[in-house]
Amino acid sequence: MIDHARDLVSVRDATERLLGAVAELDNVSVRESSRLPGWSRGHVLAHLARNADALVNVLEGRPMYAEAGLRDADIERDAPRPLEIQLTDIRESAARFQEAGAVPADWSRTVELRNGVTDAAARVPFRRWAEVELHHVDLGIGYELEDLPAEFTEREIAFLAERFTGHPDVPPTRLTDGTRAWHTGREADVPEVTVTGAGADLLGWLAGRREGTGLTVDGGTLPALPPL
Repeated sequence: MIDHARDLVSVRDATERLLGAVAELDNVSVRESSRLPGWSRGHVLAHLARNADALVNVLEGRPMYAEAGLRDADIERDAPRPLEIQLTDIRESAARFQEAGAVPADWSRTVELRNGVTDAAARVPFRRWAEVELHHVDLGIGYELEDLPAEFTEREIAFLAERFTGHPDVPPTRLTDGTRAWHTGREADVPEVTVTGAGADLLGWLAGRREGTGLTVDGGTLPALPPL
Protein backbone atom coordinates (compact mmCIF):
# COMPACT_ATOMS: atom_id res chain seq x y z
CA MET A 1 0.00 0.00 0.00
CA ILE A 2 1.27 3.46 -0.89
CA ASP A 3 2.03 5.62 2.15
CA HIS A 4 1.97 9.18 0.82
CA ALA A 5 2.92 10.70 4.19
CA ARG A 6 6.02 8.53 4.44
CA ASP A 7 6.91 9.35 0.85
CA LEU A 8 6.64 13.06 1.60
CA VAL A 9 9.30 12.60 4.28
CA SER A 10 11.49 10.78 1.74
CA VAL A 11 11.00 13.66 -0.70
CA ARG A 12 12.07 16.14 1.96
CA ASP A 13 15.17 14.11 2.83
CA ALA A 14 16.14 13.66 -0.84
CA THR A 15 15.69 17.38 -1.45
CA GLU A 16 17.97 18.23 1.47
CA ARG A 17 20.64 15.89 0.09
CA LEU A 18 20.38 17.54 -3.30
CA LEU A 19 20.48 21.08 -1.90
CA GLY A 20 23.54 20.26 0.18
CA ALA A 21 25.37 18.86 -2.84
CA VAL A 22 24.37 21.67 -5.18
CA ALA A 23 25.47 24.30 -2.64
CA GLU A 24 29.04 23.10 -3.24
CA LEU A 25 28.87 24.23 -6.89
CA ASP A 26 29.52 27.69 -8.29
CA ASN A 27 27.97 29.80 -11.05
CA VAL A 28 30.35 28.43 -13.67
CA SER A 29 29.64 24.77 -12.92
CA VAL A 30 25.88 25.39 -12.93
CA ARG A 31 26.18 26.46 -16.58
CA GLU A 32 28.13 23.33 -17.51
CA SER A 33 26.50 20.35 -19.20
CA SER A 34 24.53 17.85 -17.17
CA ARG A 35 24.23 14.19 -18.12
CA LEU A 36 20.97 14.92 -19.94
CA PRO A 37 21.50 15.72 -23.64
CA GLY A 38 21.05 19.41 -24.36
CA TRP A 39 20.59 20.39 -20.73
CA SER A 40 23.01 22.27 -18.50
CA ARG A 41 22.94 21.71 -14.76
CA GLY A 42 20.92 24.92 -14.63
CA HIS A 43 18.26 23.29 -16.81
CA VAL A 44 18.04 20.35 -14.40
CA LEU A 45 17.75 22.65 -11.38
CA ALA A 46 15.12 24.82 -13.06
CA HIS A 47 13.15 21.72 -13.99
CA LEU A 48 13.21 20.47 -10.41
CA ALA A 49 11.79 23.74 -9.12
CA ARG A 50 9.10 24.01 -11.77
CA ASN A 51 8.16 20.33 -11.39
CA ALA A 52 7.46 20.90 -7.70
CA ASP A 53 5.08 23.74 -8.55
CA ALA A 54 3.48 21.67 -11.32
CA LEU A 55 2.77 18.86 -8.86
CA VAL A 56 1.26 21.38 -6.46
CA ASN A 57 -1.14 22.22 -9.30
CA VAL A 58 -1.97 18.53 -9.63
CA LEU A 59 -2.64 18.09 -5.92
CA GLU A 60 -4.83 21.20 -5.87
CA GLY A 61 -6.93 20.09 -8.84
CA ARG A 62 -5.47 22.33 -11.55
CA PRO A 63 -3.80 21.29 -14.81
CA MET A 64 -0.17 20.37 -14.29
CA TYR A 65 0.80 23.08 -16.80
CA ALA A 66 -1.52 25.92 -17.76
CA GLU A 67 -0.79 25.53 -21.47
CA ALA A 68 1.20 23.43 -23.89
CA GLY A 69 4.84 24.42 -24.14
CA LEU A 70 4.89 26.21 -20.80
CA ARG A 71 7.04 23.52 -19.14
CA ASP A 72 9.86 23.83 -21.66
CA ALA A 73 9.62 27.62 -21.84
CA ASP A 74 9.87 27.96 -18.07
CA ILE A 75 12.91 25.69 -17.93
CA GLU A 76 14.69 27.65 -20.67
CA ARG A 77 13.87 30.91 -18.92
CA ASP A 78 15.16 29.80 -15.53
CA ALA A 79 18.17 27.70 -16.54
CA PRO A 80 20.72 30.60 -16.77
CA ARG A 81 20.09 31.92 -13.26
CA PRO A 82 22.90 32.18 -10.70
CA LEU A 83 23.40 29.34 -8.26
CA GLU A 84 21.98 31.16 -5.25
CA ILE A 85 18.72 31.90 -7.05
CA GLN A 86 18.47 28.29 -8.21
CA LEU A 87 18.95 27.06 -4.65
CA THR A 88 16.36 29.44 -3.24
CA ASP A 89 13.85 28.48 -5.91
CA ILE A 90 14.28 24.75 -5.31
CA ARG A 91 14.01 25.23 -1.54
CA GLU A 92 10.90 27.41 -1.74
CA SER A 93 9.12 25.32 -4.38
CA ALA A 94 9.90 22.18 -2.36
CA ALA A 95 8.31 23.82 0.68
CA ARG A 96 5.19 24.62 -1.36
CA PHE A 97 4.97 20.98 -2.40
CA GLN A 98 5.28 19.80 1.19
CA GLU A 99 2.58 22.26 2.25
CA ALA A 100 0.22 21.01 -0.47
CA GLY A 101 0.93 17.44 0.58
CA ALA A 102 0.08 18.20 4.21
CA VAL A 103 -3.47 19.39 3.40
CA PRO A 104 -6.12 16.80 4.39
CA ALA A 105 -7.43 15.24 1.20
CA ASP A 106 -8.83 12.12 -0.44
CA TRP A 107 -5.57 10.47 -1.41
CA SER A 108 -7.39 7.69 -3.23
CA ARG A 109 -8.69 10.12 -5.85
CA THR A 110 -7.40 10.04 -9.42
CA VAL A 111 -5.36 12.99 -10.60
CA GLU A 112 -4.21 13.97 -14.08
CA LEU A 113 -0.56 14.58 -14.82
CA ARG A 114 1.21 15.63 -18.01
CA ASN A 115 0.12 14.36 -21.43
CA GLY A 116 -3.10 12.89 -20.08
CA VAL A 117 -1.39 10.44 -17.72
CA THR A 118 -3.51 9.66 -14.66
CA ASP A 119 -2.57 8.17 -11.31
CA ALA A 120 -3.73 7.96 -7.72
CA ALA A 121 -3.05 11.13 -5.77
CA ALA A 122 -1.25 9.01 -3.20
CA ARG A 123 1.47 8.20 -5.74
CA VAL A 124 2.29 11.85 -6.49
CA PRO A 125 4.80 12.14 -3.61
CA PHE A 126 6.64 9.06 -4.90
CA ARG A 127 6.71 10.56 -8.38
CA ARG A 128 8.29 13.69 -6.91
CA TRP A 129 10.78 11.55 -5.00
CA ALA A 130 11.80 9.97 -8.30
CA GLU A 131 12.28 13.38 -9.89
CA VAL A 132 14.58 14.53 -7.11
CA GLU A 133 16.66 11.36 -6.89
CA LEU A 134 17.15 10.72 -10.60
CA HIS A 135 17.86 14.34 -11.47
CA HIS A 136 20.37 14.51 -8.61
CA VAL A 137 22.19 11.73 -10.48
CA ASP A 138 21.72 13.60 -13.78
CA LEU A 139 23.62 16.61 -12.42
CA GLY A 140 26.85 14.59 -12.60
CA ILE A 141 28.25 15.91 -9.33
CA GLY A 142 29.18 12.66 -7.59
CA TYR A 143 25.77 11.22 -6.71
CA GLU A 144 25.33 7.95 -8.58
CA LEU A 145 22.61 5.36 -9.02
CA GLU A 146 24.48 3.20 -6.51
CA ASP A 147 23.98 5.97 -3.92
CA LEU A 148 20.18 5.92 -4.15
CA PRO A 149 18.28 4.63 -1.11
CA ALA A 150 17.64 0.88 -1.45
CA GLU A 151 13.90 1.32 -0.92
CA PHE A 152 13.72 3.89 -3.69
CA THR A 153 15.67 1.72 -6.13
CA GLU A 154 13.40 -1.27 -5.55
CA ARG A 155 10.22 0.75 -5.84
CA GLU A 156 11.35 2.66 -8.93
CA ILE A 157 12.29 -0.58 -10.69
CA ALA A 158 8.80 -1.89 -9.92
CA PHE A 159 7.23 1.39 -11.07
CA LEU A 160 9.09 1.43 -14.40
CA ALA A 161 8.55 -2.29 -14.99
CA GLU A 162 4.83 -1.68 -14.53
CA ARG A 163 5.01 1.23 -16.96
CA PHE A 164 6.32 -1.01 -19.75
CA THR A 165 4.02 -3.93 -18.93
CA GLY A 166 1.84 -4.74 -21.92
CA HIS A 167 3.85 -2.52 -24.26
CA PRO A 168 3.71 -4.16 -27.71
CA ASP A 169 7.31 -3.21 -28.56
CA VAL A 170 8.85 -4.73 -25.42
CA PRO A 171 9.16 -8.54 -25.37
CA PRO A 172 8.02 -10.44 -22.27
CA THR A 173 10.88 -9.82 -19.86
CA ARG A 174 11.81 -11.00 -16.38
CA LEU A 175 14.03 -8.68 -14.35
CA THR A 176 15.96 -9.86 -11.33
CA ASP A 177 18.68 -8.62 -9.02
CA GLY A 178 19.24 -12.16 -7.77
CA THR A 179 16.85 -11.71 -4.85
CA ARG A 180 13.74 -10.04 -6.21
CA ALA A 181 12.05 -10.35 -9.58
CA TRP A 182 9.82 -8.16 -11.71
CA HIS A 183 8.09 -8.71 -15.04
CA THR A 184 7.51 -6.29 -17.88
CA GLY A 185 6.77 -6.12 -21.59
CA ARG A 186 4.11 -7.93 -23.61
CA GLU A 187 1.94 -10.45 -21.82
CA ALA A 188 3.06 -14.08 -22.12
CA ASP A 189 2.97 -17.26 -20.07
CA VAL A 190 6.77 -17.50 -20.02
CA PRO A 191 9.16 -14.54 -20.32
CA GLU A 192 11.21 -14.61 -23.49
CA VAL A 193 14.11 -12.76 -21.91
CA THR A 194 15.60 -12.70 -18.41
CA VAL A 195 17.66 -9.63 -17.48
CA THR A 196 19.85 -9.96 -14.39
CA GLY A 197 21.92 -7.31 -12.67
CA ALA A 198 22.43 -5.10 -9.65
CA GLY A 199 19.55 -2.84 -8.72
CA ALA A 200 21.42 0.28 -9.85
CA ASP A 201 22.06 -1.24 -13.28
CA LEU A 202 18.47 -2.43 -13.70
CA LEU A 203 17.15 0.98 -12.69
CA GLY A 204 19.63 2.79 -14.90
CA TRP A 205 18.55 0.76 -17.92
CA LEU A 206 14.82 1.10 -17.24
CA ALA A 207 15.14 4.85 -16.61
CA GLY A 208 17.27 5.48 -19.72
CA ARG A 209 20.32 6.42 -17.66
CA ARG A 210 22.48 3.42 -18.64
CA GLU A 211 22.77 1.32 -21.77
CA GLY A 212 22.64 -1.95 -19.89
CA THR A 213 26.26 -3.02 -20.29
CA GLY A 214 26.32 -4.18 -16.67
CA LEU A 215 23.39 -6.54 -17.18
CA THR A 216 23.32 -10.22 -18.10
CA VAL A 217 20.70 -11.32 -20.62
CA ASP A 218 19.40 -14.87 -21.12
CA GLY A 219 16.99 -15.98 -23.83
CA GLY A 220 17.68 -13.22 -26.32
CA THR A 221 19.09 -9.73 -26.55
CA LEU A 222 18.55 -6.83 -24.19
CA PRO A 223 15.17 -5.32 -25.15
CA ALA A 224 15.11 -1.81 -26.58
CA LEU A 225 12.89 0.28 -24.32
CA PRO A 226 10.72 3.15 -25.57
CA PRO A 227 11.46 6.60 -24.15
CA LEU A 228 9.81 7.52 -20.86
